[in-house]
Amino acid sequence: MISLPADFPVTERSLVRATGEPDADRAESLSVVICAYTTRRWFDLCRSAQSVLGQQWPTLELIVVIDHCDELFVRACTRFSSDERVTVVTNTEARGLSGARNTGIGVADGDVIAFVDDDARAEPGWAPALMRHYRNRDVAGVGGYAVPNWPGGRPMWLPREFDWVVGCSYVGQPTQVARVRNPIGCNTSMRRSVLDVVGGFRSEVGRVGTIPVGGEETELCIRIGGLPTSNQIIFDPDIFVHHSVSTDRVTLRYFVSRCHHEGKSKAVVAELTSTSNALRSEHAYTMHVLPRAVLREGASMTTGGLKRASVMLLGFSVTATGYVQCRTGIRLRRVWKRWMPPRPA
Repeated sequence: MISLPADFPVTERSLVRATGEPDADRAESLSVVICAYTTRRWFDLCRSAQSVLGQQWPTLELIVVIDHCDELFVRACTRFSSDERVTVVTNTEARGLSGARNTGIGVADGDVIAFVDDDARAEPGWAPALMRHYRNRDVAGVGGYAVPNWPGGRPMWLPREFDWVVGCSYVGQPTQVARVRNPIGCNTSMRRSVLDVVGGFRSEVGRVGTIPVGGEETELCIRIGGLPTSNQIIFDPDIFVHHSVSTDRVTLRYFVSRCHHEGKSKAVVAELTSTSNALRSEHAYTMHVLPRAVLREGASMTTGGLKRASVMLLGFSVTATGYVQCRTGIRLRRVWKRWMPPRPA
């Protein structure tokens, strides 16, 4: 019998799969989970759902998880009530993306569970392209490319190496099918049988509302990578979604905030994992991708190039500061708890 982690949301469906369903590694059916938390993105949510329901895949279901927003839940139930392929549920766990995704996992029936953001649209052919990789039983997860849809055009000052700030693919990712540590969150999928073994997303990481944190896919994929089999995460740039970028995310203020929270998120991930090279992807990005990009843009001697070089240096500095501050705080709290006597009852 396989033991599920104590903090994983156990449902009747997940328990059956984890405790001996035959052919548990089959990948024929697909469940797509879309999490939403605000009525302000209602039309984005409808477009995202329609892009999934329009996929040519015979066994597909859509799970819409509403993260603690009663008005949005009622509206979604009304909108999707006529389509039997759609299930609308409320987040039964802690507020935030990790809890909402875990709720979706508990409801889903598919052999593969994919996650698409409520402001992302899957390209036609997305589902078949995704599922073909699961013919290989060593593949635990598959992710694809996220194309940014800018409001009024791409900001001149934002370097493509930092498109991860707006939740999109960036320069530094593979340009062909390759194994990666983790895919980008708005266009990712996991084999259900693997999720049943390692558990779901950790609530310590992940976005909560508009707070620009992340790291939930990174931490989960590190756990998957530690499995003896079915531990490969694949990135395929031909599997892509269009990810809408809202106007509030194309400001320098948001850029700085997102970089700061990214540093904090990576500090938490490093603390949660026992793997010594948990942040090897970030190390390669910092040591190789960013220096080349800064030199390239700086050498251009154009106004735009110098701005982008400056922004890259700013982004690196803010991210590193967030990481150091958070990691130091975690260690200080650990020392404090170790040496301070417990309070009397």
